[in-house]
Amino acid sequence: MDSHDHGLAHDLTTLLNTSPNRRQLLRWLSAGGATALSVMACGGGSTTASSTTTSTSTTSGTTSGTSTGTSTGTGTGTSTSCAVIPEETAGPYPGDGSNSSTNGIANALLLSGIVRSDIRASIAGASGVAAGVPLTIKLQVVNTKSSCAVLSGYAVYLWHCNRDGLYSMYSAGVTGENYLRGVQETDSSGNVTFTTIFPGCYDGRIPHVHFEIYPSLAKANSASNKINTSQFTFPMATLNEAYQSTGYSASVTNLAKISYATDNVFSDGTSLQMVSVTGSAALGYVVTLTVGVSV
Repeated sequence: MDSHDHGLAHDLTTLLNTSPNRRQLLRWLSAGGATALSVMACGGGSTTASSTTTSTSTTSGTTSGTSTGTSTGTGTGTSTSCAVIPEETAGPYPGDGSNSSTNGIANALLLSGIVRSDIRASIAGASGVAAGVPLTIKLQVVNTKSSCAVLSGYAVYLWHCNRDGLYSMYSAGVTGENYLRGVQETDSSGNVTFTTIFPGCYDGRIPHVHFEIYPSLAKANSASNKINTSQFTFPMATLNEAYQSTGYSASVTNLAKISYATDNVFSDGTSLQMVSVTGSAALGYVVTLTVGVSV
């Protein structure tokens, strides 16, 4: 009955498994609990390869980041970031077979050609192409249960709205399209890359990108197989710069009415979900993020 005398690692695990405390604890750890973080997230084990992450400021006020790692196979290599990314809602427009649109069950994961890096065009008979500021998304998936080892052979399904704030397969006017959705398999360093456009800001949400993690490409065909669902966002300076571009005028108005603090997803913190950015609206952006999962 008494659970108070099992040590720090046990207490941290218990807190993390208690939903209301989980993200608060992660933010405390990020703020200064380095020793506790090593016990909880990295297991205190030795690493088999090294990775470095650097950040610098750009003239536009965004941050740039570079994450590198090495690997000899699934679950090898390490990353300097080692905390589980918060679990978030997939929202009403996931296209992963878990709900319906006006055309019936919406499952982009079953479409021919959905495994792709460039997600700007529709596929499987649809012909639309999403216009907007070029954006390259680079994610690295790591295992917080195994000394932050990179995870190769996993699958990432990623989706987001177009520059008008509309979601393909669901929103009026684009229900027949399936652009801005795609699946990639993590390489030997746990990395995936997507070529897309900068998402718009629709009323009521801070701009964001959704993604789900699957244990393999073969299992990335239904939401029932996913092991993690989350979202990431962008620095405010990047948002303000991007939305000066043609086609994003509505985003300027919508962004002025929302903040990270009032957003229903990011109001409890963005430290694990804020991408690093290089580039510009004129040349296109490249964003990077390390995604920690517990497997």
